[in-house]
Amino acid sequence: QVQLVESVGDSVQAGGSLRLSCAVSRDTYSTYYMAWFRQAPGKEREGVARFDSAGRPTYAGSVKGRFTISQDNAKNTLYLQMNSLKPEDTAMYYCAADRIDWWLLPRYKHWGQGTQVTVSS
Repeated sequence: QVQLVESVGDSVQAGGSLRLSCAVSRDTYSTYYMAWFRQAPGKEREGVARFDSAGRPTYAGSVKGRFTISQDNAKNTLYLQMNSLKPEDTAMYYCAADRIDWWLLPRYKHWGQGTQVTVSS
């Protein structure tokens, strides 16, 4: 069974930082492609970051240079470090997993419950 559990989100001031984590069931972590997405009210779900099969990160243009995806293999955990946050980063953030690499398309089969990030100006 695929289980993805995100950490609790938070509210921060613009310019601040926040790190999200996603605890992944062991079998999923080692064999699935993982990614971070976000969805703001009234908007489509947007791919934020993911690793390719070689472990290289891919970022959406809107977060490149500010967000960093990482992983802790010992803890089966995926992270998203978010720096220089902007009000437009306000959204529900999700981690996702699938055996297929959907890149940053929201077609992953398995999703976490989501965690709210709010950035105030």
